[in-house]
Amino acid sequence: MSADPKVPTNPEPSRPRPASPYRPSVDSVTTIASDGSRRDIHPADVHGRFTRMRRWSGWALIAFYVALPWIPVNGYPAVLLDIAGSRFHFFGFTLAAQDAWLLFFGVTGLGFALFFLTALFGRLWCGWACPQTVYLEHVYRVIERWIDGDAPARRALQAAPLTAGKAGRRILKHALYAVASLVITHIFLSYFVSLPEVWQMMREAPRDHWAAFLFVFIAAGILYFNFAWFREQLCIVICPYGRLQSALTDDHSMVIGYDSKRGEPRGKLGTPDAGACVACNRCVQVCPTGIDIRHGLQLECIGCAACIDACDEVMTKVHRPTGLVRYDSFIGLDGGRTRWIRPRIIVYFILLLVGTAVATYAFSTVKPANFLVYRMSGAAYFVSPGDVRNQFMVRLLNKRTEPATFVVSTEGVPAGVQQSGFTAPVTLGPLAESVSPLVLIVDRKHYTGPFHFTVRVEDSAHTYQLSRAVEFMGPEPKLLEEEDREKGVQR
Repeated sequence: MSADPKVPTNPEPSRPRPASPYRPSVDSVTTIASDGSRRDIHPADVHGRFTRMRRWSGWALIAFYVALPWIPVNGYPAVLLDIAGSRFHFFGFTLAAQDAWLLFFGVTGLGFALFFLTALFGRLWCGWACPQTVYLEHVYRVIERWIDGDAPARRALQAAPLTAGKAGRRILKHALYAVASLVITHIFLSYFVSLPEVWQMMREAPRDHWAAFLFVFIAAGILYFNFAWFREQLCIVICPYGRLQSALTDDHSMVIGYDSKRGEPRGKLGTPDAGACVACNRCVQVCPTGIDIRHGLQLECIGCAACIDACDEVMTKVHRPTGLVRYDSFIGLDGGRTRWIRPRIIVYFILLLVGTAVATYAFSTVKPANFLVYRMSGAAYFVSPGDVRNQFMVRLLNKRTEPATFVVSTEGVPAGVQQSGFTAPVTLGPLAESVSPLVLIVDRKHYTGPFHFTVRVEDSAHTYQLSRAVEFMGPEPKLLEEEDREKGVQR
């Protein structure tokens, strides 16, 4: 059996040599070796303007994520998805369970915005704002570099035999991975139960909050598996966005590309008739997915711009103009002029505007209160010797973070109908609700058949009004007349 040329044999087990540089190909996924095994990626450190901007933006996004449960707005966290209480708080705006349909507009709005931005700037989201990239690059890789060293040191450590020192490093690194995963998961839990409640749960026995306990440790386990081992495979294998980029972008979209006209043919410094590329492979060494950007835009590229900084650094050292690898369109890389306004941009922008307008209107219709009227379980109506009766339940919900008083009334009710319930205003506390009966009674002598009426709810300040159409059900009047004649009752 011949040895794998990508995995050199080690003549000195006590002093392992790093593996020879891997040459990426567009014919296969870069993280899969020729024998089908997983090839670990150890991206080299890189410095430059885009790396600095990504570092600052990544830490800003992490700080934003951590701070949201701490920021009070109208007495509640800036974002609190209280599923148990059927309340959803977004920066002072409160939605009840009945308003959950509005979240559809938020999801579709993000989708249209992503389409629009992708058509303009390619996979900018993946490399700069996706949680997978942000946490991997600015939390887990930071831990890895601190413990295992730079890329050559990490490759050498991976190839080295297991010793006490290597085992200690592995244990410490993975312990910190687990701690980071638990911290992220606990913060994520606080989006659903608030930070004080999370702290209270942590101080009590797991059996008292077994559902939250299982959620935290299962979610932390998934995060640990992802960031400790799966890593770039999530972007390549699972995430569908990379596969959609070819449908969302065109030749005028701003992507990361290699100027082959200027760079080819490649050659070392001093090579006659060579292009600007010195074939240092630095762009490959720093790529977090292991691709060679000189092969063109690929599925694995997440648009992180690490190759731009790496190439610019080399070009500066050899006293050549930077920008051999840069943000540009395919048209721009070919020497043409990029068109920012084009049909797909116009279509995506119109869809984004329409979605924004519809979402704005939908959210403007949300009232600070809500109510439901439903018939009590059992018979639809009740007929007694003296009257016909319908029984309803009225569920009244105050979505404000302050007490509110409501007046419940009925309209369109025929004369002679008596109302039981809600004869006085109802006061509810902040985010409180009440469920109370509403009974309508019609004397048999005045009963003329089923009818429709309206239940209205108005706040004490008369700032808004809610209404629900309801039907009073009962038998046909002729049936009651026949029954009364048989009993000798005069109507």
